[in-house]
Amino acid sequence: MQEKTYLKWYNKVGYGSGDIAGNVIYALLSSFVMIYLTDTVGLNAGVVGTLMMFSKLFDGVTDIFFGSMIDKTHTRMGKARPWMFGGFFGCAVTLAAVFAIPANMGETAQYAWFFIAYTLLNAVFYTANNIACSALTALITKNQSERVQMGSIRFIFAFSASMLIQAGTVELVRLTGGGAAGWRNAAVLYAILGLLVNTLSVFSVRELPAEELEESGKGDGESYRLTDAVRLLAANRYYLMICGVYILTQLYTATLNMGIYFMTYILGNANLLGVFSVAVNGPMIAGLILTPLLVKKLGGMYKLNLTGYALAAAARALVTLGAYWGSIPMMLVFSGVAALGMSPLQGDLNALIATCSEYTYLTKRKRIDGTMYSCTSLGVKIGGGLGVALAGWLLDASGYIPNAAAQPDSCINMLYFMYLWIPMILNLVITFLLSRLKVEQANARLEAKR
Repeated sequence: MQEKTYLKWYNKVGYGSGDIAGNVIYALLSSFVMIYLTDTVGLNAGVVGTLMMFSKLFDGVTDIFFGSMIDKTHTRMGKARPWMFGGFFGCAVTLAAVFAIPANMGETAQYAWFFIAYTLLNAVFYTANNIACSALTALITKNQSERVQMGSIRFIFAFSASMLIQAGTVELVRLTGGGAAGWRNAAVLYAILGLLVNTLSVFSVRELPAEELEESGKGDGESYRLTDAVRLLAANRYYLMICGVYILTQLYTATLNMGIYFMTYILGNANLLGVFSVAVNGPMIAGLILTPLLVKKLGGMYKLNLTGYALAAAARALVTLGAYWGSIPMMLVFSGVAALGMSPLQGDLNALIATCSEYTYLTKRKRIDGTMYSCTSLGVKIGGGLGVALAGWLLDASGYIPNAAAQPDSCINMLYFMYLWIPMILNLVITFLLSRLKVEQANARLEAKR
């Protein structure tokens, strides 16, 4: 029997466009906040990295909290949409604040300004918006194929936005005044763009009624405390695996986004970041377009994700080899191959989390979709935040000199390690975790016993 469909094409596209807003924040922070703070504001990379690390302590307690709040929300807009809509207004203000540190402040006050704005952005507003956006995957359709399509469309928009931001931000900063004023103006423009697109995304879909989401017609997934939610998550080994995978994929992206330093001080041209962004995001987008078809053809996500990441790990090894040989074309080609291999997981990850949520429902009879999707925000913040923080610590330890014509050998060696070796190692670890992530098979066995 054919599975019921819930969405029109414009619902899927409208929902997916919301990731333009999310990546306005993520791409700008992960690719440019460190070089803005070190080379424009003049702050120490190691101190900035430490502040980011402390900021993650606040982040760690908000993800499950907001996920639980979404599960307990009842409004005419639904459970998740109000949080997605309201959260981005705070995102817009705090994103602009991160890139608007006053030059006439004392250094201690500048660190404090950054820490407060960065923490509010990540721990509060981005958390509420991102978890809500992800949770909508399970709240607007019960059709697995539609969930995969939504994930693919969402990440097509995400990587397109990331590619444009990475390729165009350096020039946009120059065109809007350069220096501190240019960074501030660019951030304001991105914040306004994100606010508009996020609003469009929120009102392009509707959530299903609670009785349609619950097979029993009763809200048996809603009566639980936050401590109960934590226990339910901890009891789901597939949730823990997905959290690990998500954190590592974001850590991978964050360390790769330190490419602005690699391009500037090793390849000698900061604008090459845009070229590499196209080389990575072009194949990624192509792979995302194909992901729904491949998932359907292979009868699930497991084999496709595992094969793709094995290919990605091998390709990153060849990128590293190309860098030591001094071959930019080889680096570009295999960066693209790695991105193509990684694309299926990016496209079906939300559907995979929804499947993981079904596992909790099948084993515990509790539906905690919002809390389950806390792993997306948790992964973005811990992985992305740690990646940028780690970069700051490693840069500082290597003897990095802001705006220097040439960096010391210790720094050059560190940039090779950060941009080449760390991403390759992370891909190998992710491949191993994916080999254990057999939640589809587990759900099928549970369904067969009912």
